[in-house]
Amino acid sequence: MINDIYNKDVLRLAANISRVDPMAAPQARVHVRAPLCGSTLEIELMVEDERIVDYAQNIKACALGQASASVMAQAAIGKDAAEIERVRAIVEKMLKEGGPAPTGEWVGLSALIPAKDAPARHGAILLPFDGVLKALREVKSGAPTA
Repeated sequence: MINDIYNKDVLRLAANISRVDPMAAPQARVHVRAPLCGSTLEIELMVEDERIVDYAQNIKACALGQASASVMAQAAIGKDAAEIERVRAIVEKMLKEGGPAPTGEWVGLSALIPAKDAPARHGAILLPFDGVLKALREVKSGAPTA
């Protein structure tokens, strides 16, 4: 089972994570943590017209969380909160109910399908989505989110 969960595609994504250089002056900087596994992620964003125009991250997680963050780094630019929420719902359904994986720019998340059998890791996989949504709320409100 562990070989299925930490498959070559997951490991490839985790090894090629991008957008790890901090921004000089982001509009939002948030820290999120997956309580069950302890994975953490710091996200920095720049937003124009409610769309992400720059993204940076610093993740401390298992390869599953890193793979999810890797896909987020590749796909986040140009997205708004509605798109992030839509894909998060697809990923959550994929993990909890065996639903299909996202498509298009998000297709890399299909490597995480075997993680449906590891519910303790679901929080790490969803962490990039939760962090981006929190950062977008911070930008929209003009104040740091709790």
